[in-house]
Amino acid sequence: MEIIRTVAELRDRLAREPNVGCVPTMGNIHDGHLSLVRLGLTHSPFVVTTIFVNRLQFGQGEDFESYPRTFEDDCAKLEAAGCALVFHPDEREMYPEPQVFSVDPPPVANKLEGRFRPGHFRGMATVVLKLFNIVQPKSAVFGKKDYQQIHIVRHMVDQLALPVRIVAAETYRADDGLALSSRNRYLSPTERAEAARLHEALQQVRVAVEGGDRNFEALEFAADALLARHGWHVDYVVVRSRRTLTQPGPDERDLVVLGAAKLGKTRLIDNLEITAPA
Repeated sequence: MEIIRTVAELRDRLAREPNVGCVPTMGNIHDGHLSLVRLGLTHSPFVVTTIFVNRLQFGQGEDFESYPRTFEDDCAKLEAAGCALVFHPDEREMYPEPQVFSVDPPPVANKLEGRFRPGHFRGMATVVLKLFNIVQPKSAVFGKKDYQQIHIVRHMVDQLALPVRIVAAETYRADDGLALSSRNRYLSPTERAEAARLHEALQQVRVAVEGGDRNFEALEFAADALLARHGWHVDYVVVRSRRTLTQPGPDERDLVVLGAAKLGKTRLIDNLEITAPA
């Protein structure tokens, strides 16, 4: 597996590859990331994983400085999974001067995660567009755990006519249902044992909706209350349209329940897609 750290060298190397796939990450690679690489290999024979902790998408008081950086271990895992190349630029390479141009995402970026992390999606979309311009992939894989992120990236690709196919990978979970995340390492043993309850709360909403219950507000309140009783600080549990991430219409069937809550000092997110009965 190759490791490249500069844009010029990467462009020169990839000029010889007609079908490149891309898996953008911030490192601290776990089995969820590796599942993205394996899925990427079904779409492109040459997968580039980018590892860059993007300062632009971290808000004030978030964990940019303490975000886990485990590059050597990351590379060993990625090579075993079949990744062909890791692009690992430093900040000076990605932002040789202050990034004054940015992607202004649509209003949905100010809802859900955007409400609690102002500016996050502007920073995310800006670095993703920049990585797409650098790597020039035919396909790019993102995990569904960050559901709003995929929604915004797809919208950006459509609106800007980017020649990139966005591939959505199912959320990779631990045996108890907890969605894998780099931030799970911040959980204490007691918190880790409790952490799967977020998935359980969302699952209860999904079962109810698939059983015909469309009183979304009541279901959201019940899930919120369940988590709060067990010590969670809930930001939101909501049912939304998969197509727009806004409140679903009366006959809309393609739905998603999304949740974000803090357990101790660790903020976790998760979601489950729902197909409501006709």
